Amino acid sequence: MRGTYLFALTEGGGTVPPEIGVARRLIERGHRVIVLAEDASADDVRAAGAELVGWKKAPNRRGRSRDDDPLHDWELRDPISLARGMAEHMLVGPAPGQADDVASLIARELPDLVVTSFPAWGAMVAAEASGTPFDVLMPNVYPLPAPGLPQLGTGMRPARGPLGRARDRAATAVSTRLLDRFTLERLTAVRRDHGLAPLSHSWDQVRRARRQLVLTSRAFDFQATLPPGVRYCGPILDEPAWAGADGWTAPPGHDPLVLVAMSSTFQDQVACLQRVVDALGRMPVRGVVTTGPALDTRELHAPANVSVVPAAPHREVMREAALVVTHGGHGTVMKALAADLPLLLLPHGRDQADNAVRVTSRGAGLTLRRGAPSRRIAAAVRRLLDDPSYARGAARLGALVRRDASGDGLVTELEQTLAQASPGGAGTDR
Repeated sequence: MRGTYLFALTEGGGTVPPEIGVARRLIERGHRVIVLAEDASADDVRAAGAELVGWKKAPNRRGRSRDDDPLHDWELRDPISLARGMAEHMLVGPAPGQADDVASLIARELPDLVVTSFPAWGAMVAAEASGTPFDVLMPNVYPLPAPGLPQLGTGMRPARGPLGRARDRAATAVSTRLLDRFTLERLTAVRRDHGLAPLSHSWDQVRRARRQLVLTSRAFDFQATLPPGVRYCGPILDEPAWAGADGWTAPPGHDPLVLVAMSSTFQDQVACLQRVVDALGRMPVRGVVTTGPALDTRELHAPANVSVVPAAPHREVMREAALVVTHGGHGTVMKALAADLPLLLLPHGRDQADNAVRVTSRGAGLTLRRGAPSRRIAAAVRRLLDDPSYARGAARLGALVRRDASGDGLVTELEQTLAQASPGGAGTDR
């Protein structure tokens, strides 16, 4: 049974490896996979063996540096400016071009299923207009409002009691109104251009998917009442194509190894990284800092016991590490837990505070504000290394993460559309 899948992916830094990992798994099952992607993701797409098509009318970022990022979310200090910026640069601003690009490819390739990034609303519109089923990839905790879930971006624990539930209802109402204020009219225009009726709320565009595929462990996320089309499929722990380019050699010595990893995109993280480096420099540890493609290693000044490298395969480093210090990106958190490693988290924004609270509420790590001084960072590192309860908490959660990562539920969900679309459930053979 061989199908054709069209992936419409937007550049999201840490979301890229798991999304392309989904494509890789379909290719390994013998399916044809076409990936619409930005230039910044091209090497990852080629490494997966997919057919690469570049965005033509939609935005196309060349790389992951500060200058390549149109949003500059690290400069947006209030919810209104952040919502406006996300609408313009992530959600509805790119949507007309996305819709045109995806509509052209659907007409030419006749895919069995369209698979989109969460922000690719225009791709969803094109699929819906053509009558092609589409699934949405969510390589993080579940991001839409749902009963039982705190508002995304707040870093809150689940509500307890009537007051807590009222808190969540109020936060959901405010965030939905704010999103609709900046997106609904423009989303309606894109839908109208493709012959579709308007929606009541912008989030409803995502909810029209055949499946919302959540690429995390159900045990990691907080429990909630979710729509029938939501599926927890486990995390994708694939490394990005650039991670192993320079290889990796463990620093000499026998002191505990601490891996420091903060985002593959620019989030104004240099000052925070330097404070972490300074903290490790005063401790009997071996530090390994991976800067990723967004930073130059020369921006950091490291003591003798801390190595600063552009990249290293985190899975290999974690086999020798005792602790991970990170901004709290979902991919790094999942890999650390899968390696039974406790975490020190310094969230910078986006979904990072939400990941952090899910770690700390399970006793698998500690959180500090991103501006914490070096002495506080050093004290937190010392506490995590000295108190074995954090390693035990990480191991308990890590066993569940590894179990969910090893399952085949994701590909099974994606292949269901072939059986549903073919006479007698035989699938297609193109």
